[in-house]
Amino acid sequence: MRRPALDRGRVTDDHPALLRRVAHQLRIHPDTRIATPASLDPGHTADFVHEDAAGSALADGVRLLAHYQARLAAQNTDALLVILQGLDAAGKDGAIKHVMAGVNPQGVSVHSFKQPSVEECAHDFLWRYAKQVPARGQIGIFNRSHYEDVLVVRVHPEHLAQGQLADNTSGPDLWKRRFRDINAWERYLVDNGVRVVKIFLNISRAEQRRRLLARIDDPDRNWKFSPADIAERPFWDAYQHAYAEVLTHTSTHEAPWFAVPADHKWFARLAVAAVIVDALAEIDPHFPSLGDDARQHLAQARAQLSAEGD
Repeated sequence: MRRPALDRGRVTDDHPALLRRVAHQLRIHPDTRIATPASLDPGHTADFVHEDAAGSALADGVRLLAHYQARLAAQNTDALLVILQGLDAAGKDGAIKHVMAGVNPQGVSVHSFKQPSVEECAHDFLWRYAKQVPARGQIGIFNRSHYEDVLVVRVHPEHLAQGQLADNTSGPDLWKRRFRDINAWERYLVDNGVRVVKIFLNISRAEQRRRLLARIDDPDRNWKFSPADIAERPFWDAYQHAYAEVLTHTSTHEAPWFAVPADHKWFARLAVAAVIVDALAEIDPHFPSLGDDARQHLAQARAQLSAEGD
């Protein structure tokens, strides 16, 4: 795979290879049957990555991401859509904050999808997501996504009534058909220059409990706690099954899933950076090369500005 020669500045030489190795280790290959997310070990950390070195590797990943983003914007032919999924307290917001810290805000959009509005319920289930797909040259992040319609809605089928589904669009094979539609839509995006990478932050039940307790016990974090977090705890097993089905049926060659162990925040954030950087490296964006006429105009402009003096 050809990689652009980056002006890495202070980027450590071995960190790009380390990030690539982390990303490839976490990729779920098509036709892999996932029993439960717990079988993927939410507490895993790669044996070649140590916590004391993870901070510098993450910082280098952030710098690499900024380099690639600048090239992506300048080339303006491709886009990157990053989908973040995970249960409550899995670390989605923290990953966005730490990994995207060095990018140009003009080149990134973040969308968090909540309960659908009346207007959104009047359309097909992919309609509201399609409107937010990033433009060419942009990075888009979906903090929760169209997968909510095969996760939350599957665990709480009463939500289906909000979608006003016709009789011939529901039934026992609904989830199978939605997986098919999602795969087809993501393939369509990729065919049109939108690279899709999907990151599942895999947290254990015990670690989620610890994080929710921390939100309750720390007054400065009380605002992050929602009663809905507790209301969803009894449905843990149902969510585990729903996520296993999603990972099994929608990790494709065109739009793969990456299962990121989320019990250790230091590793989860490094892994998210690794996945995004590796996806941008595969896009391989470049600054456009100028033709002879454009270079001549630059030379003339430089001569004019130089003649003005200080």
